Amino acid sequence: MSEPAASSDAPVVPSAEPVVSPETAAASPAEPAVSPETAAASPAEPVEERSDETVSKPPRAKKIPTRREFHGDVFVDPYEWMRDKDDPEVIAYLEAQNTYAEAQTADLADLRTDVYGEIKARTRETDMSVPVRIGGYWYYGRSEEGRSYAIHCRCPIAGDDDWTPPEVSPDGPLEGEEIILDGNVEAEGHDFFALAANTVSDDGKWLAYSIDTVGDERYTLRIKNLETGELLPDVIPGTAGDATWSKDAKYLFYLTVDEAWRPDTVWRHEVGSGSPDETGGDTQVFHEPDERFWVGFGSTHSSEYLVIVVDSKLTSEVFTLPMTDPTGEFTSVAGRTEGVEYHAEHARLDGEDYFVIVHNGEVDGVKANDFAVDVMPVGDPSARRTLIGPRPSFRIEDVACFADYLVLSYREAALPRLAIADLRDRTGLPAADDFVPVTFEQELCSVGLGANPEWNTPHLRIVYASYVEPAEVLDLDVGTGERTLLKRSIVLGEFDPADYVATREWAVADDGTQIPVSIVRRADADPDRPAPLLLNGYGAYEIPMDPGFSVSALSLLDRGVAIATAHIRGGGELGRAWYEGGRLLNKRNTFTDFIAVARHLIETGWTTPGQLVADGGSAGGLLMGAVANMAPELFGGILAAVPFVDPLTSILDPSLPLTVTEWEEWGDPLHDAQVYSYIRGYSPYENVAPRPYPAMLILNSLNDTRVLFTEAAKWAASLQEATTSDAPILLRTEMKAGHGGVSGRYKQWEEAAFELAWILRRSGAVPR
Repeated sequence: MSEPAASSDAPVVPSAEPVVSPETAAASPAEPAVSPETAAASPAEPVEERSDETVSKPPRAKKIPTRREFHGDVFVDPYEWMRDKDDPEVIAYLEAQNTYAEAQTADLADLRTDVYGEIKARTRETDMSVPVRIGGYWYYGRSEEGRSYAIHCRCPIAGDDDWTPPEVSPDGPLEGEEIILDGNVEAEGHDFFALAANTVSDDGKWLAYSIDTVGDERYTLRIKNLETGELLPDVIPGTAGDATWSKDAKYLFYLTVDEAWRPDTVWRHEVGSGSPDETGGDTQVFHEPDERFWVGFGSTHSSEYLVIVVDSKLTSEVFTLPMTDPTGEFTSVAGRTEGVEYHAEHARLDGEDYFVIVHNGEVDGVKANDFAVDVMPVGDPSARRTLIGPRPSFRIEDVACFADYLVLSYREAALPRLAIADLRDRTGLPAADDFVPVTFEQELCSVGLGANPEWNTPHLRIVYASYVEPAEVLDLDVGTGERTLLKRSIVLGEFDPADYVATREWAVADDGTQIPVSIVRRADADPDRPAPLLLNGYGAYEIPMDPGFSVSALSLLDRGVAIATAHIRGGGELGRAWYEGGRLLNKRNTFTDFIAVARHLIETGWTTPGQLVADGGSAGGLLMGAVANMAPELFGGILAAVPFVDPLTSILDPSLPLTVTEWEEWGDPLHDAQVYSYIRGYSPYENVAPRPYPAMLILNSLNDTRVLFTEAAKWAASLQEATTSDAPILLRTEMKAGHGGVSGRYKQWEEAAFELAWILRRSGAVPR
């Protein structure tokens, strides 16, 4: 498995998986990562036949014992046979589970209809994003009522001094509008559609775009002439999604993956040369043989350099090549040192070219665990010096470089923040004290850079989000501090942010560590009366769960459900030590932190076990599986989406997608007996036992390449057999979707309504 893909822009329950950036909510209106030894099989039990009548019992899957032995430990897996998605018996089992889930939730049909109607009624279906200037055009996305996908457009700027975007309006196309790509047209005839690359060459003539119509995150790359509308015969299948133009638009760079679905190779394609399969292939630019590392490709914000980034979980290397020499050789910026992460951007400081390097190497002989910022003259590593040193409780994440500004993204007090250094009217290099924080009145909020593609922009676009206020896109005049609101996401109907309150509390973990908890509720809720409550968690990959607004959450809040987020160890809310405290041989802290938060909410009167529903997806689904085994009595329901619940089987097999890259996150159980034993002790699937599990809703996707569908299927079968309670355990598999679930906003709203109705029922917000 791998980090979650970026969240779609459609309203979803907050947050089965963390939203990476608050910009997502406001920027786009429509679209919203050792084969076991098989023992002699026991007589197979076929999947029970189903009638058209109400299904009262879950389907029973056949058992074929599969023996796995490592480090002297033997595990017999009765459901490993479910791994082949082309096996008709596997498909029949999944479909039988879907039938059972539909029957068990049939009485929620009216509630689902109501919730779907609420989401739809609150959403301005015909809308547009704030245009961003790139070269001679304003680029933006539009949505239209009744259509599922974004329409990508542009219109010409009024002149070189035109930096004020056209006003956002749902009333129709902007003057001079040109549709460069209509997602609805591209999606025709497909049950699933996702767009990855959508990038225009510097001269504005060529569009490179890539689409996935299966859900397996493997994209076909196409090139379109925007002057004529012609599609070139250049068709490149099987790419990793992204694409980058050379400055002269003669070449297009892209990535492919290895057999384990790891992006590992950069290719250079000559535009107009045809499909690589027909011409003998494109030019391989770079290949990374080490299976721990993912390869990324792009360019600096200045468009002066092409960039290759090679990352494992804990080590990285950056290579650059001047844009003026796209067929040349890439050179390393700062080499590769085991345990040191860094990334580099190009800046022009005091009239000279520098690389600005964010890293966690040593500063004055001490490792900068929460990162530092160095500046290095291009071509002169000996003159590298520290610009911002490490500080306590201050996690540096990024520095964005512009012609006139440096923008520091950092975390403080478990929240994302910005600070800006103005480079105008100064001589010499900037200093740490030159960075001025961008502040807002709301305590629990997220602040980040918006879309700022132009290096020479005279002002900066920033994005603000909170739990109770719709996301805002603003232009900031750095010199005066003046902010211009460009767009506030619209919530139709009778919505008032003052009707809702967000607060922060701190739970105490078993080892005394304080765990931040964010809680959202209606302002008129009785604080002395326990309420239905949804508790979200993730806790992996140093990914934080930051404040953000969700339209669909209103359907919970307005029915009296409070929503809490447990900012547990393994996430990135409180810096690198917070992450380290929940990975490898500290992974159990993630689970016990979540349980401590649940107990805190119960003991302080927020809720009761019968009213508490837990929710997590992907690595957060592993969290759900672990707490279901460790403390099932605390929850009235558990929702696990695309859950990573069979981690040991997956991480033991290097041939499976993304396995070796995960060893730095979870450990290497293949070669380390201690790691094997530790994961064996918390693996949700392998620790299912006869106990009274709460009601569970397990969401799965057949074409998921990050967490294979097999894990949820096996887990559900084991849980349904083992549970000693009458609470139903449901498995619902999307048969034509990937890790992010269904595509298209209307289908996504339907899925959200299904989940929300189930949460409302299990939390007791509506009668059971």
